[in-house]
Amino acid sequence: MITAEQVMNSDVITVKKDTPILEAMELMLQKHISGVPVVDDDMNLVGVLSETDVVSLVYNTVYKTESLEKKKVRNYMTERTVSFDKDDNLLDVCDFLAKNLFRRVPITSAGKVVGIISVPDILEYTLKVYRERESTGAGGAGRNLIHL
Repeated sequence: MITAEQVMNSDVITVKKDTPILEAMELMLQKHISGVPVVDDDMNLVGVLSETDVVSLVYNTVYKTESLEKKKVRNYMTERTVSFDKDDNLLDVCDFLAKNLFRRVPITSAGKVVGIISVPDILEYTLKVYRERESTGAGGAGRNLIHL
């Protein structure tokens, strides 16, 4: 079995509930990521902030000319979030991502964020396994790329 830990990116970028929303948005744009786990001081997962969560800012800033200076991540994040344990089967993570509109999922250990798996992480892993199998002659037409 391939576990989430084997594929996750452990260099996970996080924010806190009190992070200014403008700072979180700039971070997401600079790092080219579509969402970030929201954690407390002990790295416990408390939510997720995604690009979709901040779409409402268009209305508030463009049409209402509302100031975002005092707005925090807590005002826009999704509190009810799905995560997977680092020991969970990668197949379960893939199944979840394929059936939902999410592009990333936090990975935890004892409730603490230890990584993240995004759709690009899975694509990279799939190509890596395929290339390794092809280079060793273990690949071939009609064979599964990954045995989960």
